[in-house]
Amino acid sequence: MTAPRLLWEDPECAIERPERLTSALGLLQQRGLEQRCLRVAAREASEAELGLVHSPEYVALLRGTQALGTEELRALSGQFDAVYFHPSTFHSARLAAGAGLQLVDAVLTGAVRNGLALVRPPGHHSQRAAANGFCVFNNVAIAARHAQQTHGLRRILIVDWDIHHGQGIQYTFEDDPSVLYFSWHRYEHGRFWPYLPESDASAVGQGPGLGFTVNLPWNQVGMGNADYLAAFLHVLLPLAFEFDPELVLVSAGFDSAIGDPEGQMQATPECFAHLTQLLQALAGGRVCALLEGGYNLESLSESVCMTVQTLLGDPAPPLSGPMVPHRSALESIQSVRAAQAPHWTSLQQQDSAPVLSPSTRSPEERPSPLLSEGPESKTAAAQAMAAAPSALLDGLPTVRTAVALTSLDTAPVLPPDIPHQEGSALEEETQSWVSLHEALATDEATNALGKLLYLLDRILDGKVSSGIAAAPASAAAATLDVAVRRSLSRGAQRLLCVAVGRLDRPSHLADDGTTLWLSIRGKEAAALSMFHVSMPLPGTAVGFLNFLLALVLPLAYSFRPDLVLLALGPDHGLRAPQAALLASLLRVPVGCRVLALVNEGSTPQLAGILAQVLHGEAPPGLGPLGMASPEDTRALVRLRGQLEPQWKMLQLLPECWDPTA
Repeated sequence: MTAPRLLWEDPECAIERPERLTSALGLLQQRGLEQRCLRVAAREASEAELGLVHSPEYVALLRGTQALGTEELRALSGQFDAVYFHPSTFHSARLAAGAGLQLVDAVLTGAVRNGLALVRPPGHHSQRAAANGFCVFNNVAIAARHAQQTHGLRRILIVDWDIHHGQGIQYTFEDDPSVLYFSWHRYEHGRFWPYLPESDASAVGQGPGLGFTVNLPWNQVGMGNADYLAAFLHVLLPLAFEFDPELVLVSAGFDSAIGDPEGQMQATPECFAHLTQLLQALAGGRVCALLEGGYNLESLSESVCMTVQTLLGDPAPPLSGPMVPHRSALESIQSVRAAQAPHWTSLQQQDSAPVLSPSTRSPEERPSPLLSEGPESKTAAAQAMAAAPSALLDGLPTVRTAVALTSLDTAPVLPPDIPHQEGSALEEETQSWVSLHEALATDEATNALGKLLYLLDRILDGKVSSGIAAAPASAAAATLDVAVRRSLSRGAQRLLCVAVGRLDRPSHLADDGTTLWLSIRGKEAAALSMFHVSMPLPGTAVGFLNFLLALVLPLAYSFRPDLVLLALGPDHGLRAPQAALLASLLRVPVGCRVLALVNEGSTPQLAGILAQVLHGEAPPGLGPLGMASPEDTRALVRLRGQLEPQWKMLQLLPECWDPTA
């Protein structure tokens, strides 16, 4: 797939060159990432497989390019938009499509969990009978049709984060409700290639596919990490969870990353780690990414590595730059939400109260350019990458997840590679904390506290990434208070506490920015301060999901914690899938540094499922979502309205905003 290259002068096409693959592969090897992956051999897609998307006449035309001379190839290339052909193009394009098929087969048969197909030429612009925009065969569309026909899938999500609109994918599935296609792309009100009105937010699909095409047009350059995360939290993820896909395919174009001459955007490579990890909460973690664009070799290679690291289960690095979306991004997001609301219940009840602040941020506040244990995913330029076990890279925590439980009754439901941390070394220090709370005076509570402190110290020391500890129900609040004090005394700069159940905020905590306290199952929805938020537990699955995506994650990304304490106290009321989704999503903005505190009397199944998601497994589905209750909606809208002035990732334009005005 490195063979095709431009044989004549054409500045427009010169950027699609073999070094795109060799550079990315070289950095994967240099960082030891390829060695951690399972290599899946590429093969040529058969002409019958190409025919799942492309016409026989078009396949025959491409077959004939193998015998053409340079001038004939140039003449044929001129019949298409932004395309060049080479004598090896047909073979390479079949390999690119076939690598995607190999990856999908490996994931859907359970041989691997996820992966990346590092392929060339790209595919998302290619149409039934036309090459377009460097794309010959539509690799992702072919993979989706193959997953439907060979594996019987009924719901496939395609996420196209390339900076160009993948109109070829849209045309293929625009009337198909079994495929949800999401694309963000540089648009500039139709003044950026491919200059199509059907790239705008108003294009939502046709016939039975209405609502299953989701276009988010960027009308300015310079979009950064906050804008991309806002698009995921406020558009893609609500629809994706409602859709409940069985497979996620990513058109992984990295011309949307900082430094790329095509995109001119500001999102750093680390952003793609966060996007990938958020997608892993869907479809049982079955995520298959296929390379599309990316023309700044350094930015492309760094972004590929970030994506692969995340597929391998490594924590997402922290994001740089202010977490404040541009107003132009918010306008685009609101346009999409308005266009899609008639088709998705998850968007129909949220846009009634929050009001955009008069100013978001000035141009000089934009981010500056910054380029410079469990299942894992092996890559080569002509191979797909997929996940398989291996050792973690140097510099990462030596233990990904650990438990500190006073009873080992939960052992049969825990992943076998999660160690149990002992706490005897802290017995003397534990006694000094007991004097703070009478509830800690029992042997059971003291023993549990010692184990929790030992595990917490390992997390703060960077030796353990995440963990689960237990406390007696009678000592849950006291144990959480000690965990907060210990975290702050050991140097945690920003601590996010998510307390579910009867767990009051300790009175000694000040609103000084070191702790953000979020109470779930509080008496009422209220922002008691910028750093103390109370919310009743939503009574419906969709209400709970809206709460996570529209409040908890935006708050977390705005606050940027370096540790999350998730406490499930007495009468927490969460079903196991809800607790799992909460823990899974909280991992992303905090680099997986989550300590979950559960009641000693909790079921072994709850401890097991929390251990699995903290270890990197996908959470189970919430089940049918339905409609949020009016009470849940009012509570969410009220909180967003109170908090949006301080926490800018909560911003949405008001419902009355008219994008055509």
